[in-house]
Amino acid sequence: MDDSEMAEKALRYAFDEFPEAEITVLNVVGGPSWMMGEATGLALADDIEEAAAERAEAVFECAHEIATERNRKISTLVGIGHPARNIIDRSEDYDTIILGAHGADRSRVSRRFLVGNVAETVSKRAPIPVIIVR
Repeated sequence: MDDSEMAEKALRYAFDEFPEAEITVLNVVGGPSWMMGEATGLALADDIEEAAAERAEAVFECAHEIATERNRKISTLVGIGHPARNIIDRSEDYDTIILGAHGADRSRVSRRFLVGNVAETVSKRAPIPVIIVR
């Protein structure tokens, strides 16, 4: 989950369609960006894991709010690096991956070539079912 509306829709979908499932929200920090600002900022941090956790806080706050609306609980995980690779590498620990069709972005071009690529890559390479929410 990133800080996009599509990610929030994907989480709501997961709660609605899988009412008995244990839900884990993964936020990957430090992935590719136009100027590599996030990845560079992490690389310069004294404690990379702590810096990644701090950056994920806002996303997890939102996820917990959505969970509370649905009277549900979630687990959270922070990944560091490339989002698609993180999701795929962790996928065998889960039954299904649910993600938004595209995430937070700065322009229509970046959505198609950088962020939308995460959903496409995960759907092609994950060894478990993938649901892409629009």
